[in-house]
Amino acid sequence: MAEDEDFAAMFEQSLASGKGGTYKRLSAGDSVEVTVVQIGKDAVFVDAGARAEGEIARYELENEHGEVTVKVGDRLRAIVTEGGDRPKLAMRFNAGSGLAGLETALEAGAPIEGTVTKAVKAGLEVQIGKIRAFCPASHVHISYTPDISIYEGQTLQFKVLEIRDNGRSVVVSRKALLQEARAVEGRETLAGLSPGQIVDGTVQAIQPYGAFVDLGGIEGLIHISELGHGRVDQVEDVVSVGEQLKVKILTIDHAAEGTTRIGLSLRQATQAPEGAESAGRDAKAVVDAEVVKVEAFGVFVETATGGGIVPTRELDLPPGGDPRRAFPVGKQVRVVPIGTDDKGRTRFSMRRVEDEEARAHFRQHRAKQRKSQGASVGSFGALLKSKLER
Repeated sequence: MAEDEDFAAMFEQSLASGKGGTYKRLSAGDSVEVTVVQIGKDAVFVDAGARAEGEIARYELENEHGEVTVKVGDRLRAIVTEGGDRPKLAMRFNAGSGLAGLETALEAGAPIEGTVTKAVKAGLEVQIGKIRAFCPASHVHISYTPDISIYEGQTLQFKVLEIRDNGRSVVVSRKALLQEARAVEGRETLAGLSPGQIVDGTVQAIQPYGAFVDLGGIEGLIHISELGHGRVDQVEDVVSVGEQLKVKILTIDHAAEGTTRIGLSLRQATQAPEGAESAGRDAKAVVDAEVVKVEAFGVFVETATGGGIVPTRELDLPPGGDPRRAFPVGKQVRVVPIGTDDKGRTRFSMRRVEDEEARAHFRQHRAKQRKSQGASVGSFGALLKSKLER
């Protein structure tokens, strides 16, 4: 009996020796990190640490054009659907797997597909197979989304956060998956960054001292002193949330607590445009304009003398207002120029129009007063002169 046990142990060890001495025993429902080793006609073969290569159906890793979105060497997180020596894997749980599938997804921390059936004020109602789940508004996206109704009818991936009352109350999160993907992307991005590089980024947040820019899963800070070639009084006068920029990496500081601080410069990544310094001193005049494009960071308009952008903070909108509904393409608006950015692009304001018109009326009134006073003095002088000449 002891000999049989010794033989079994030796057999297991001999099988493991081909994998560097160890291999994983995978079970259905396990969430594992795998490496793509080969792309076949119907399947993508991956190394999951098992005795043999695992398989993922090729269609799961194709885009809408039928093109494979991964390459050999890429690392992925997948779900084991069949264990054993040659495991079968999937990128997400099947929505039709029922409550058992949801519970397995919860335990493994794995994604599951669901279709958004309705958007309400508090969040999204999601149908996962025959089970109805709820995604709170704060878990729809990493950043705040003012109108979550845009997700109605879409099939998305979610992470199961909570299951109660035997599946009658299921809470899911899309934000959690996006954050996990962002963390992976951030590590890959950071590995390729070095001081002196010029890279693309998107403005994520604005503070009085500068702007935070997403470089691809990891953020850097443009201090206000590095925003423009001239003096910058307000960060919002130069950049807007959602705007895409080219920035120069100044510093990469790996802090002791495991965080990384990246210093950026917009000023050093761009040349000072001619006339940029004098643009802010030009006399402001209210002009007519037409909306030609609406983006998350502002509204593009066209005037008789050229186009420009009205940053979101310069729109005449109530709190929480939707720029796309308030300013549809083709709408006629009134704007006032407020300067030129480092790209040479004219920036306009809608919310300052009323104040500027009031100032213009005041200047006209004062000019009339001076003219009237000058005419009165002139008439009196002429009259006095005529009397003295008599």
